[in-house]
Amino acid sequence: MHDTGGMQGFGPVRPEPDEPPFHDEWERRSFAITLALGALGLWNIDQMRHERESLPPAAYLASSYYRIWFLAVENAVRRLELLDREGLRARTAEELTGLFSSRSSYERPIGAGPVFRAGQQVRTRTINPSGHTRLPRYARGRVGTVLAVRGAHVFPDRNAVPLGQEPDPAPEWLYTVEFSAGELWGAAADPTVTVSVDAWEPYLEAV
Repeated sequence: MHDTGGMQGFGPVRPEPDEPPFHDEWERRSFAITLALGALGLWNIDQMRHERESLPPAAYLASSYYRIWFLAVENAVRRLELLDREGLRARTAEELTGLFSSRSSYERPIGAGPVFRAGQQVRTRTINPSGHTRLPRYARGRVGTVLAVRGAHVFPDRNAVPLGQEPDPAPEWLYTVEFSAGELWGAAADPTVTVSVDAWEPYLEAV
């Protein structure tokens, strides 16, 4: 909801100074349940993001951040019939803590080098996929400048297959691309503002 890119009718985003990680105990529990169930290995991070985005719009827009998490994982438990399945191995608190505390690179090996370089102008493709994407709608079909090449990473658009299907973790090159506010929102935008988007190579074309 906070990434609608200036759509009319939703009002301003009002950051909360010194906002706590959780406003209530149920939010903390929803977060923990989502992580614990994710450790079963039955879905990946992109699939769960797609589950959240697939909630009915009226429910999504009327829900707080962690209620969206709760509704999505509730749907996943129902769809995969987890309450009726046997043989699922629960992990101990120590195993979960070790899993979430481990640090490793998210970069992946890839056969070809990056197509674009820092300083190059690129245009984002105009796409409207039926599934998950990390390219914001307001940044599609816009010209920006590559600030950095971030290595090769799992491409979420292919990795976020429906629950129960085999994901495709094949990587693509990832770039940070900077856009002027005027390019995104027109002549009335603040000329001092820029927006940076991390965009995978299939999102981009040369200018």
